[in-house]
Order: sequence, then C-alpha cells, then structure tokens
Amino acid sequence: MKPYPTEDELPTFKTLNEVDFSATYSYADYMRFEFEERLEIIKGHLFKMSPAPSRIHQGILANIFGPIYNALKGKSCRVYSAPFDVRLAKKSVNDKEVFTVVQPDIVVVCDPTKLDKRGCIGAPDIVVEILSPGNNKKELINKYEVYEEAGVKEYWIVSPSDKTFFRYILDDKGKFQPTKLLTEGEEVTTTIIPGLKLILEEVFQD
Repeated sequence: MKPYPTEDELPTFKTLNEVDFSATYSYADYMRFEFEERLEIIKGHLFKMSPAPSRIHQGILANIFGPIYNALKGKSCRVYSAPFDVRLAKKSVNDKEVFTVVQPDIVVVCDPTKLDKRGCIGAPDIVVEILSPGNNKKELINKYEVYEEAGVKEYWIVSPSDKTFFRYILDDKGKFQPTKLLTEGEEVTTTIIPGLKLILEEVFQD
C-alpha cells in the first residue's frame, strides 16, 4: 500500500474542477480546499452542499437559533450555525484520520472540550438539519448513520416545504429512536436545553 503523503506532498485544490469525487478524502484534504464552494465529507466521500440557502431556509434557521441562543444564556452549552465544521472522528482525532466533516445548519455543544478554533471535534449534543431541494437520499442516510455512530443525542430534521419537524433521540443503547412528526400548532422541548420551547407556528412563520 502506498504510504499516505507527507504534509508537503498533499495537493492544494484551487478549483472544484480539480477534485476527484470518486476518491476518499480526510479532514487534512478538506483543509486544502481553497475554492468558495462548500463541501462536506461523509465517510470519506465528498458531497456538494446546496447553493446559498434560500430566504425561507435562512428565516427558519433564525427562528430556531434565536430561541436556543436565548435559552442558553448563562449556561455552559453553546449554539452555532453554519458554516461551522463538525469533525466526527472514529479512531483518532488526527486530521488525516478524520473522514467525516459536516456543516449542520445548527449545532448545540455542551462539552467545551469538544470546541477548538476550527469548530467542533466530536459529537454535538443537538444537530439541526434544515432540508433543501439539494439534499439527496444517500446524503441523508449517511448523515443519520454517522450522527448515530458518533453519539449525537438529538438529531432534528426540519422540512420548510412540508412545514414539519422530526426528531431522533439517542437511547441508552446508542440507537436513534424516532419521535412523532410535528407540525404547526405544536411545540418542541428538550431535556438538553431546559426552558426551551419552540413554537412551530413561529418557526415556520415567513
């Protein structure tokens, strides 16, 4: 097997056209992407992120982020919105051995040791993905798997087109359990953020 190249030998990618989407990539490779287009790495495979989020997408993000931010004032947990790198390491936190790097729309991290200058290394407590037409089925299946494997406590999936809110909660065996599909007229609370109440009619309000 050919040894992994040294830091000096690793290529720099200046345009998206230089990227081989059939190859396997690590976070070390990801750090050498110099183009503006945003990509995620899931299990070593590259996925193009959707173009700039729509106005409605951004509005929903703000309607979720705001109440979470307010509920966390004075608490140890922190909330961040994309672009914010989440590195989900399996065996090692070495950049060359991290093969999943995602940028969820919103993350809540309650363990400060997981935060560094480059984002989050390890599983956030909450991951929020707001769906867009650019999300493909394979991407969503892979994200479900890596979030579950990493130990994300709650995975929220928000659909602007259907105005629905779905949540997976990690059980004591490390497996995601689905909850009831929620929509306008209902509310969301979580034990991770005491005092938070997301009113879905307000979340989807344009």
